[in-house]
Amino acid sequence: MTISINKLLDLRITKHYSRLRFLYIILFTFSILQLACSPRPNIQGKGADFLQGVWNEDSVAFSDKLNNYTQHHFKFTCDSVYIDLVTHSKVNFYEDSCYNNGVWKEYAKGVYAIKGDTLFVGATFTHANYKQKISGCYRIGRYDKGFLIKNKTSDTLHLESLSDRRDIKLALKEKIICVQKEL
Repeated sequence: MTISINKLLDLRITKHYSRLRFLYIILFTFSILQLACSPRPNIQGKGADFLQGVWNEDSVAFSDKLNNYTQHHFKFTCDSVYIDLVTHSKVNFYEDSCYNNGVWKEYAKGVYAIKGDTLFVGATFTHANYKQKISGCYRIGRYDKGFLIKNKTSDTLHLESLSDRRDIKLALKEKIICVQKEL
């Protein structure tokens, strides 16, 4: 059994190329992983273009028949949201010093995300200056809400609260251009 020198050389070259190909695949895989696992820039997210701006709920349907209702004011800048909530209540849920004749304001600040047709807001209740609120009248802690985006145009936004199924019809009051900031 003699193996010709050409066959032996072919066998060695094939093994050599096989090893080189394997090495190239490993290097390519590591370079892809390095790019995929590199840290993201420490910068604010862009958010949804159509939401950027100040949105007001000018009126609430059937408000005269409701025991309590809340009017919403949203300000979307990049991926951040600032929320002013004006609550009108015929029933006192709080101590008398907080009731304020049945009308009070609450504030929240946080971030939002859109998945399909749903707007998710993750925020914290704050004081009027948007500094975290840890005590006082009304709600404290987290404001986590989901809203179904029922309809949107360039100057109107129709949402439905996923928690209480109430409609929120917002009108664009001011358009904002997202200028991302460092975190």
